[in-house]
Formats: sequence, C-alpha cells, structure tokens
Amino acid sequence: MYKERVIAAVVPAHNEAAHIRDVISGLPASVDFIVIVDDKSSDDTASLAETSGDARVHVIRHEHNTGVGGAIITGHKRALELGSDVNVIFAGDDQMDPAYLPQLLDPIVDEGYGFTKANRFYSSTSFEGMPSYRVFGNVLLSFANKAASGYWNLFDPQNGYTATTAEVLRRLDLDAISQGYEFENDFLLHLNILNVKARDIPIPARYGSEVSGIKLHRVIPAIGGMLFSGFFRRVMRKYVVGSFSPIALFLFSGMLLWLWSAVFGAWTIYETIGPGSATTGTVLLAVVPFLMGFQLILTALTLDIQASPG
Repeated sequence: MYKERVIAAVVPAHNEAAHIRDVISGLPASVDFIVIVDDKSSDDTASLAETSGDARVHVIRHEHNTGVGGAIITGHKRALELGSDVNVIFAGDDQMDPAYLPQLLDPIVDEGYGFTKANRFYSSTSFEGMPSYRVFGNVLLSFANKAASGYWNLFDPQNGYTATTAEVLRRLDLDAISQGYEFENDFLLHLNILNVKARDIPIPARYGSEVSGIKLHRVIPAIGGMLFSGFFRRVMRKYVVGSFSPIALFLFSGMLLWLWSAVFGAWTIYETIGPGSATTGTVLLAVVPFLMGFQLILTALTLDIQASPG
C-alpha cells in the first residue's frame, strides 16, 4: 500500500513480449495489484506476464483488439473489482518510470486531487532534439485540448502516465469514453464535466528500443474530430444541462453573431462586385456583429479558464 491507499497498476499491452517482464519487475512494492490487459497480441505477451512469478499480476486477454483506450478501460474495471483506491497507468513498452510514482500519488493522497498526469514538456529544454514539426504539433494539440477539455492548467494531453482515484472512476461512464489513441483526450473531457481536480506532474519521458505504431494520418483526424465535437458536448453538459451558465450564453451568442457577420459580409461583397460600393451602414452591419461576437467568445473563454478545476 502507499500511505494506506491500495494502488493498482493498469498495464495495456499489445505485442510487448520484449518489455512486459521489465514493466512487472520494475514496479515497487507499494503497488498492490498489477492488471495486465493483453489487447489481442500476436506474440507471447500474456504468457510471459502470467509466468512472471509475481503474485500481484492479474492478466486479462482480449479476444479482439480494442485499442489502447479499450485495454485501459478493461484494466480499470478489473482493478476496481480487486478493491483499488488509486489506479495508475503504466505502458506495456516500459516508457513510464516507476521512480516517479510518488510524485503522481502524493497530490491525490495529501491534497485531494482526483487525477494527476505526467507532463514531459515541463522545461525549456524538454523540446531539445525533437523535430520542429513535432514541437509545433504538440503545442497545437495541447492548446486544442485545453479548449476542448476545459483543463487550461494541463499540457501534454497525449501523455498516458496518469493516476486516477477509484471514486472518480466509479463516477465516470467508462464505456462512453473513446477507446483508440484519442482516449487520453476524451478521458480529460469526461473528467472536466464532473469537475474533477486535476494536476500536471513534471516527469521526463523514458524512451527505449520500442517503435511507435501510431499512424498519424489516422490519429490526427480522429483526435481532431473528437476534440471539436467534445468541446460542444462539454459546454452542453457542463454549462447548459448542468446549470445554465453565462459561459454558454456568451459563447453561443458570439457564435451566432459571427455567423451573421460571415453570411451578411459575403452577401455584401457579392452584391458590390463591380462598380457598385457598399454604404457605411451596410459595412457596419457586417463588421460590428463580428467585433461583438469576438468579445463575447473571448469573455466565455476567460470564464471557462477561471472555472477550470485544478
């Protein structure tokens, strides 16, 4: 146990025969259960885990490949059945250093946080050696995730080294969360709707010989589409259905004004092509709603930032 809390390590694994034993042996004695979810591997990942000799290990074999999110959800459910108080995600490729486990757990145990997450980009040197397009992509994705999830205090949303309390997990509809590579982003959306306190923990990445299986041409559209729809889902659930907040009023009013400005402005330009010219009043009918809409949306975002739980 860790400070009288039952800790479960949830390990999603797909074709990780080269690393799974290292993951198991590296977990400290403070981890009570190790739930390894073999996501339909074609190698002997599950067999190696089952014969590791560690009594803490519980292996689940998926009959179908669900994706990393599906494996994590399965692991969370089993860990809750075993009686865990906090579930921590450890990747099957041994990228997550268990030496930093106390840093993830202390804010939960001592300060009442419901969720903590590693942040690889915690200093100005974190981007050294990374191609510029990846730096740009990480910054862009992090900003998009901030706006969609409402956790403006968090960065590095794709980092899966996380800890979540059993209380929070029981409140979540786990089956409603995306199961692919967009799992981490969608998980944050669901947490924010429940106003779960979340915190970033500076933890450096640990890279080995593993090769990423992420296919960017599939992952980027999936994550982008989920963040776009998730933003409006969060606003509706949190600021309309839960309690009609001025945030929703400002946001939707601003968007309607922007829509009017775009349609009326386009019509004005079309009608004045050639020798004709638009009157001052006509131009103002297109420009003023845009400026008012911008101010309303900016106010909504400001209030959303202030309402961020963390």
